Amino acid sequence: MASKALPTHLRAPAGDASSGSFGKHHGKSQSHMAFENASTSVAASQMRNALNALAETVPDATERKRFEAEMDNFFALFRRFLNDKAKGNEVNWDRIAPPQPSQVVGYDELGAEASVEFLNKLAVVKLNGGLGTSMGCVGPKSVIEVREGMSFLDLSVRQIEHLNRTFNVNVPFVLMNSFNTDQDTQSIIKKYQGHNVDIITFNQSRYPRIIKDSLLPAPKSFDAPLQDWYPPGHGDVFESLYNSGTLDKLLERGVEYIFLSNADNLGAVVDLRILQHMVDTQSEYIMELTDKTKADVKGGTIIDYEGKVRLLEIAQVPKEHVNEFKSIKKFKYFNTNNIWMNLRAIKRVVEENELEMEIIANEKSIAADKKGEADQAIYQLETAVGAAIRHFKNAHGVNVPRRRFLPVKTCSDLLLVKSDLYRLEHGQLVMDPNRFGGVPVIKLGSDFKKVSDFQKHIPSIPRIVELDHLTITGAVNLGRNVTLKGTVIIVATEGSTIDVPPGSVLENCVVQGSLRILEH
Repeated sequence: MASKALPTHLRAPAGDASSGSFGKHHGKSQSHMAFENASTSVAASQMRNALNALAETVPDATERKRFEAEMDNFFALFRRFLNDKAKGNEVNWDRIAPPQPSQVVGYDELGAEASVEFLNKLAVVKLNGGLGTSMGCVGPKSVIEVREGMSFLDLSVRQIEHLNRTFNVNVPFVLMNSFNTDQDTQSIIKKYQGHNVDIITFNQSRYPRIIKDSLLPAPKSFDAPLQDWYPPGHGDVFESLYNSGTLDKLLERGVEYIFLSNADNLGAVVDLRILQHMVDTQSEYIMELTDKTKADVKGGTIIDYEGKVRLLEIAQVPKEHVNEFKSIKKFKYFNTNNIWMNLRAIKRVVEENELEMEIIANEKSIAADKKGEADQAIYQLETAVGAAIRHFKNAHGVNVPRRRFLPVKTCSDLLLVKSDLYRLEHGQLVMDPNRFGGVPVIKLGSDFKKVSDFQKHIPSIPRIVELDHLTITGAVNLGRNVTLKGTVIIVATEGSTIDVPPGSVLENCVVQGSLRILEH
């Protein structure tokens, strides 16, 4: 197959120094630059040929056309990556400043009155591409049971169903799956057919991993093993919404706005005041931010860049400025990844090829085929949806209460959301009014990494309404009806076990050593 030209809206931008997202600089000589540019040209040509060869392995003509379009998008991303690599780009820190007051609106400043009519123009989108492997689970993370026998997906459906019933509207529930989660998700959502909610699914792209040494695709055929492919981050939502036809389908049914969030953020519920604010300000993009704490210092933050709002991730920060980036005084907020967007604006930026989100080159490894062989180092080129903020008109942040950011990334988070700290109302977690202050800090050791181990060690969730800090390490088992208050640290020494007796009340204490309770 001859190397073909890219469609106009997918063509990679010319690699001039001003096209990057931040003012950047390099310290390379002209001869070094010439060498890098030549290498870039060769790598791009070799990748294009390899992608063409991959397309030839697709037997079905219709599927081949879809695959070629997907590989065109990947190739545009790859070319941008090569250009950035050749220029040795680095963020020009001197041009970066905390956001201006006009770039972040306080939640309390939003109007108290909100019209429900705009719900008829809203769709809720959940990023459902992740697996539960980090918590020791098989299948989509969204199906992990979090509360009263219900999964993330169950709770989201209950929320939308309650919204539709309460306001007599029909807000569709949209899932962006990945090739890792789509099949399982399609089976699971069948159980919601009798519910008052329209569920729409589409898949994000499936891109080939890149062998680090050769800069060639890891898969050798269309049906290569899953480990040779990857979903390219949630920044892919724009192209995938468009290419799947889902964007146009939503527009046809009258949808003008989408509220997007991570599937594991239990605090991301539809907020009429933010929706009203979006309509009133004619903003095409609103990012929900919340105050940074010491636990959030690595999270992406909103910045001012020469009068324009941008997102800055820690991976983009020069090493000598990392501590400054983490400073709560200079950068007060972080991105919750709850994003409100105008659907027609998304259509515009995709069709006009305006999107140039910063590329995150994740270095990973693929397990060797044969025993004794070294693992293969690879790149995954990813983008983040938050990085698109600079491409939309009137884009800004809204500083929301912490309750709108309740992610479950670990079993420490799982303990929190399962506890008496929250009660469940129509699929939404609401904090107990008796709780004073924010959520407690919970740190569970490696013995609690997997959900199955967590359930074995903590079969009954303790009462934690008055807890400030909990650390548990080692083989620790909690009995039924345990209450934890203040600061509690439980450390089972290596080779020992601590059984906390049923009905125990632990307050401002350290428990260390070994304590076994044997049933008889």
